[in-house]
Amino acid sequence: MFPTRDNITICFAHVAYQFQMQFEKRNTGLKSFEVRTRDELESRIGGADVLLISGLWRNDLVPLAGKLRFIQSISAGVDQYDRDALAAAAIRLASAQGANASAVSEHAFALILALARRLPEARDNQHRKFWRGMLGDLTRREDELGGKTLLIVGLGRIGGRVARLAKAFDMHVIGLRRDPTAGNNGTDEVHGIEHLHALLPRADVVALTCPLTPQTENLIDTNALRLMKPSAHLVNCARGRVVDETALIACLQNDGIAAAGIDVTVEEPLPRSSPLWDLPNVLVTPHTGGETRHYEDNVIDLLMENLARLWRGEIGLRNQVV
Repeated sequence: MFPTRDNITICFAHVAYQFQMQFEKRNTGLKSFEVRTRDELESRIGGADVLLISGLWRNDLVPLAGKLRFIQSISAGVDQYDRDALAAAAIRLASAQGANASAVSEHAFALILALARRLPEARDNQHRKFWRGMLGDLTRREDELGGKTLLIVGLGRIGGRVARLAKAFDMHVIGLRRDPTAGNNGTDEVHGIEHLHALLPRADVVALTCPLTPQTENLIDTNALRLMKPSAHLVNCARGRVVDETALIACLQNDGIAAAGIDVTVEEPLPRSSPLWDLPNVLVTPHTGGETRHYEDNVIDLLMENLARLWRGEIGLRNQVV
């Protein structure tokens, strides 16, 4: 039995995000508390009926969460949750898919623009107080996106919005999705994911916006990178493990492709020993694609919708996982 409004307690668990503050502004009358560390979460999870969480989650918390009936994940990715364990404990789970679609799509396109306009190089030159002169070498100049081909791997909410942004810059956009009959979502062409290798040689920019699944893990490997143009750019706003990171580093070090913009890495935080930090043709952002001033409210909107469904006794949740 899901607790009533009068008897529910919500726990917000995140190391930095301001969920409690934003939630209190809504004056819902619902009881809630906030934790910032795993130790604090472990000591207080027993008092929570509902949990908003992502990175702090551990599956060994399930036996400590006797009252817990619903987890609203803060992230779209939910691979950290043991779904069988949650189901056995009668704990529902929903993802935050779509909450950061606008933010991540804008971030992906910002990386595309930054690489095309060589903004990382400009920033480095600014720090050196170096005014770069005019260049005779065409390969070292800034570029234009109009007429270029963008290949988007993953054509959901994020990928579809990247496609629409790209069309505003007069790019030719090809989309790859698991089921191409689901629609082109703003692209000029749509194909099944199995056509990746055939389409990579056509792309000037490859943008990854797909979920991490057994089928997409290491999707961009040595073979895929070899098929890309030497002048091509790779942008990853999906998950780090969609790319074989060792193969990507080798490729970038040997001019296999021109540049990469990555918001996600295999290990996060990115280890200080990683060559990605120092490669001049790489722009790294610290998995901040979805982190905007609106993110807390976007997730709380999902939470409130799912709570309303649970109070009405509905079976289906928005973005239901368990």
